[in-house]
Amino acid sequence: MESYLLDWANLLLRWVHVITAIAWVGSSFYFVFLDSSLTPPVDDDLKKQGVSGELWAVHGGGFYHPVKFNVSPPQLPRHLHWFYWESYSTWLSGFSLFTVSYLWSASTYLIDKSRMDWSPGAAISVAVAFLVVFWMLYDSICQLFGKRKNGDAIVGALVLVLVCVASWLACHWFAGRAAFLLVGAMIATSMSANVFFWIIPGQKKVIAAIKAGQPVDPIHGQRGKQRSVHNTYFTLPVLFAMLSNHYSFTYTHPQNWLVLILMMFAGAAIRQFFVMRHGWKLGRNRHPLPYALVGVAVIAGAIFWMAPAPQAAMNSVAGNDQGARTSAAKNTKIGFQEVQPVLAQRCYMCHGAQVQMKNVRLDSPEQVKQHAQAIYQQVVVTKIMPMNNATGITDAERALIGQWFQGGARTE
Repeated sequence: MESYLLDWANLLLRWVHVITAIAWVGSSFYFVFLDSSLTPPVDDDLKKQGVSGELWAVHGGGFYHPVKFNVSPPQLPRHLHWFYWESYSTWLSGFSLFTVSYLWSASTYLIDKSRMDWSPGAAISVAVAFLVVFWMLYDSICQLFGKRKNGDAIVGALVLVLVCVASWLACHWFAGRAAFLLVGAMIATSMSANVFFWIIPGQKKVIAAIKAGQPVDPIHGQRGKQRSVHNTYFTLPVLFAMLSNHYSFTYTHPQNWLVLILMMFAGAAIRQFFVMRHGWKLGRNRHPLPYALVGVAVIAGAIFWMAPAPQAAMNSVAGNDQGARTSAAKNTKIGFQEVQPVLAQRCYMCHGAQVQMKNVRLDSPEQVKQHAQAIYQQVVVTKIMPMNNATGITDAERALIGQWFQGGARTE
């Protein structure tokens, strides 16, 4: 029953998380486009009101005319929309999902004993510390170097180093799948913290000054803009880290930390292309195509580098009785009696009479027949199961299950 309820919690939280993330990322993309596409106002009245840029757009059969005030509007409107619940809802649902999916079952999903053999409590504490410590270091970098000459370049370089170090540590301390998600959650936490600690408080101070009839300090808008731009470049790296859990060839690679860094770097470079593309159309900067080409080149290089080597012949598995048996049966159909010992040794621990994780039981021919497709996909194709290979399944045993499935998955 616990596994069943956790599955429902996982599904519902994932649903909410995806919806709120779409809203947050969509609004972020829109405002970056808006800022980059604004042109100086033509109307003299708008200039007198302090408007620094305007945009005419058509969408859904209607025309829109957003304008941006340089520091503050002449007066506050009656209804003012705040963009922050998208950020907060995304983080809250994402952390809840991470808790249900990984922290709740840390010994299964978070810990890989071949990397770090620590207790669930220690693993959970370190995972949560990743979120807090990264934010503190990132925020310190922004405050120390953000105001200097070429501050944006310095901050960008230092944050890149910080992300690389965190990625290396996460991939050496935690199970690969959890490590990728943890790095994504770490960056996403800083994105939401930017909104909570800097962007929204700064906007509140601006509004308070306007209401009090006091001059508005432009520093609040500058700080908010800086952190908003950082969030923009974090977006694609975070999305890759979150989606990677569906593709085991990324997080199971021997140098999975480098895979993560390369793909996140490529995402940031491609995002830079789209950010600068809007300004290029208005003649504000050079053509940003080189950034896109760098991102694509990095991805292409990763694809070439990670390409699997041709599989060795089955009979080359010397000294392995299971490999010898598989080789002997290479041209024959494998029966259930040959697969069942592998399932008993490698799978019953989590999918047997005592425990049925994900409501899957594999200790009877009927159950194996029902889940044959899933067994093949999880064990042979993606190699996700056993989780973190906790039961030590061999490549020869995976090949045996693959041959059994391709031969008709007989359970007689």
